[in-house]
Amino acid sequence: MIIESVSHLVALCAKNGIRHAILSPGSRCAPLTIAFARHPEISTKTVSDERSAAFIALGMAQQTGEPVVLVCTSGSAALNYFPAIAEAFFQQIPLLILTADRPPEWIDQYDGQTIFQEEVYGKHVKKSFVFPSLDNSDTSIESAINISTEAIYLAKSFPKGPVHINLPFREPFYPEEGQELILPETKLQIQPTSKVNLNKSTKSFLEENLPRFKRIMIVAGQSKPDPETEEIIMRLSTQKNVVVVTDVISNFQSEFTITQHDHWLGSSNLTQNLKPDLILSFGMSVISKPLKLFLRSTDAINWHIQESGKARDPFQKLTKTIHASNSFFFSWLFKNLEPLYSEFKEKWTSLNQKAKAALPKILETADFGEYTALAEILPKIPKRSKVHLANSMAVRYVNFLGPLDQEIICNRGTSGIDGSNSTAVGCSLVTDEMVTLITGDMAFFYDRNAFWQNYTKPNLRIIVLNNHAGGIFRLIKGPSSQPELEEYFETYQPLSAESLAHEFGFEYNLVNERDELKNTIADFFSPSEHPKILEIQSESKRNAGILSGVKSKMIEALSEN
Repeated sequence: MIIESVSHLVALCAKNGIRHAILSPGSRCAPLTIAFARHPEISTKTVSDERSAAFIALGMAQQTGEPVVLVCTSGSAALNYFPAIAEAFFQQIPLLILTADRPPEWIDQYDGQTIFQEEVYGKHVKKSFVFPSLDNSDTSIESAINISTEAIYLAKSFPKGPVHINLPFREPFYPEEGQELILPETKLQIQPTSKVNLNKSTKSFLEENLPRFKRIMIVAGQSKPDPETEEIIMRLSTQKNVVVVTDVISNFQSEFTITQHDHWLGSSNLTQNLKPDLILSFGMSVISKPLKLFLRSTDAINWHIQESGKARDPFQKLTKTIHASNSFFFSWLFKNLEPLYSEFKEKWTSLNQKAKAALPKILETADFGEYTALAEILPKIPKRSKVHLANSMAVRYVNFLGPLDQEIICNRGTSGIDGSNSTAVGCSLVTDEMVTLITGDMAFFYDRNAFWQNYTKPNLRIIVLNNHAGGIFRLIKGPSSQPELEEYFETYQPLSAESLAHEFGFEYNLVNERDELKNTIADFFSPSEHPKILEIQSESKRNAGILSGVKSKMIEALSEN
């Protein structure tokens, strides 16, 4: 049977810019699978592991900015989407999740593949809907159109995010042999709000309060590259003496921004007279724990800029949310802000320049390990490319070594290790630029099913930092001092990426020392017909020692007059 409500849903997706759907095999979801697969304007791919499928969709939507559709069958399949959905929610990535379901009378009746699917994602979606009876009546079709329209609008509207539609199908749900699927025409185009300007009351508030602040700091959270806003913020730094603090996932790093703050913010001797009185934040999360602790210790207040909705409060200083687009607010600020106290900015800039100059010299004398290997690798990554960073130590090392010229992507919504491979794969499917994933061994092997699909492109490069353990636990004061450290926290594993590379047809190189890396890295980023894996093998204890040594030498260097 052709279910017309589903046909209208798919037509609305295509009309409103949705071009990609990731489908996972199943029988109950057949009406959705067939409708998407037969639509000429929507590219469909099938991924058997739903957890991986959802992160692949996430990686695609991160790049396109448009919702990507997820389709799965009923039962536990829907639960496997949950980690990626939570990440999408907190990272404001648009997904349209379509879960097939049994009819309501069969739920909790020992029927196969049934769970409680309505609102199964709770607060981690913008909204959850249930399609009405799919009986091809005028009433059910009209209701389906209304639900589909609202769901697509919500996914695309600020803050973007995941939206769930549950669809309970009764048999038969396969078309009869030879039956043609006729996709309906629709003229309904959904237009989310564009850039938001400051309203009159907010302008009055700013004009009244801005003059009392002399030490203003802009803090950029995780963001997509935004050249327009970056150029305005650069002028605020150079002409108005505003301190601009960023980290690698902000995609706002330049010679005018403070990027090396992790090297000194933990030292009370170096942070005197560095406290702001106003923090202007935008974007999402920041990586740096020292920065968050430092700002929480100040008497500053925090205004957060975002287009709508309630802002989060990571610095525990939030007093106002300013509803405006970043480019509009910072343009207004540049025109209305008098130049600030220059000594405040000079102190931040001096420390930043000293750290940037000292770090390469310190790393040259350090032993070979993850930190020194990445210092060698990062300058070799093609400038016009994408870099995906797994959580734990991979993103932290790169943050210490930044800034970078590439677009930086990391799943810092929930900051889990699950899905790093899959997200990078998804990114590679919607760009022809090189995509480099830098990951630890635990995250890499945890998500090995990312490559269990038929679409992996040769523009993918994977750098695996394999210390055969969860090395970050050796750097945390709590677990590092416990006798259970190695077995229960680091969780030793003996695997190598070589078998996986052979299994999936990837090119593979293993390095254990600095000279091997120098000889290998140039060819690693050259064009190829296959994805490539570079595995850097090291010891967890040695990595911890290298990091500790670099920190100590950096503090010494910055403390010198």
